[in-house]
Amino acid sequence: MLQINSLLSEQGHDTINAYPVRRQNATRYVKNKILIGSTLSRNIHFWLGQAFGVQGELSVTATARFLKKVDEFSPDVIHLHNLHVSYINLPMLFNYIKKHNVKVVWTLHDCWAFTGHCPHFTVVKCDKWKTGCYSCPQFRKYPQSYVDHSKRMYAMKKRIFTGVNDLTIVTPSQWLGDLTKESFLGEYPVKVINNGIDLGIFKPTQSDFRKKYGLENKKIVLGVAFEWCYSKGLDVFNKLADDLSDEYKVVLVGIKNENKKNLNSKILSISRTSSAIELAQIYSAADLFVNPTREDNFPTVNMESLACGTPVLTYNTGGCPEMLDDTCGRVSPYDNYDALLANVEDIFAKTPFTEQSCVKKASEYDKNIKFAEYVSLYNELFSKNNS
Repeated sequence: MLQINSLLSEQGHDTINAYPVRRQNATRYVKNKILIGSTLSRNIHFWLGQAFGVQGELSVTATARFLKKVDEFSPDVIHLHNLHVSYINLPMLFNYIKKHNVKVVWTLHDCWAFTGHCPHFTVVKCDKWKTGCYSCPQFRKYPQSYVDHSKRMYAMKKRIFTGVNDLTIVTPSQWLGDLTKESFLGEYPVKVINNGIDLGIFKPTQSDFRKKYGLENKKIVLGVAFEWCYSKGLDVFNKLADDLSDEYKVVLVGIKNENKKNLNSKILSISRTSSAIELAQIYSAADLFVNPTREDNFPTVNMESLACGTPVLTYNTGGCPEMLDDTCGRVSPYDNYDALLANVEDIFAKTPFTEQSCVKKASEYDKNIKFAEYVSLYNELFSKNNS
C-alpha cells in the first residue's frame, strides 16, 4: 500500500494512507496518514468481536472520525485492502461509499470478503460460500470467534458489499479472481494484478550461510513462512527431513518457539530474519525452495526465491501454479506427499533449472511493473470521473 502510494505521489497525485494503530506501525514514518481508532478501541473491537461474533460491526466512534477526515479529503478513488482485523465498522464504511458514490478499488488478499467467516476454505473443502454460509467448521479459527456467526455475517457482507455503483475488484491471482466471480461479488469487474517484489533486494546474493552452518556439501531444501502451521506444510518438512538421505539438509526460516516442540530434530531452524537482505542470502544459498502450502493465494516467498535464482517446487494450491513454468520450477499434485518427495529427488537428479532462468521468470513480478498497473487502473477511473 505504501509503495503504491509513493509511486502515485511521485506522479503528482494527492494521496492519504489510512490504517489502524498497531504496534508494528508505531515507529514507521508515513507521510499523509490517517490512523483509524486507537489501541484501546481496536482491542475492544477484537475482544467483543471474538466473544460475540461481531467482527466488523464495532469501532463506531473510530470509524465516524475516520470518515469525517475522508469527507474532508474528498477522494476520487478509495483503495481498500484488508478489512478483517477488527478495526473498522464495515456497514458505516460501505454506507459512506454508496452515499457519496465514490469510486472504489478493492484488492482481495484472500477469500474473506465473500465468506461468512474464513479467509480460506481449501483445507476443510467447504463451498457453502457459493450459496450461503452456516455451521462454519472454522469459526474458532482466524478471525476467531466463540460463537458461530457465519450465517449472519454472510448475510451482512452480501448486503453491504454489493450494490456499490463503481467498484473494481483486484486479485493477485487468477485463481482468486475466478472464485470471486463465483461469489456474490461477481457483479463487479475483476482485474488480476499480481503481487510484486523488490528485485533490488531479492537477487542472487553471495554470503557465508553454507559455511556458517556447515552445509558446504549439502543439498539444501528450503522453506520460508511467517506463520508455520499445518496449512503451510510444517508436517511435510518433518517427513522430508526423515525420508531424504543424509546428502540433504532441510532448512526452515520463520520458526518460532511454539513451533520447535513439533519440529524434526534433523531440521535446521532459523527464526525470522532481521532483514530482507539476509533472507535473500538464504534463498540464494539454497538449492531448492519447497512450498507445500495447503492454502494460499499468490505467495510472495515463491517469487522471492525465483528472484534469488533458486527454483521452486510447490503443491498445486491456489495461485501457486500461475507463477511457475518449466524453466523455473515444478507443481506437485495437491497435498500428495509421495509425489512431492519424488519431485524433490528427481529435481536434484536432473537439475533441470538454471539460476538465470529463475531470475528471468521473477523479472515478470518486478514491483515497479505491478505498481504501475495499479496506477494505470486509477487513471482509468480518473478518466471516467472526467468524462
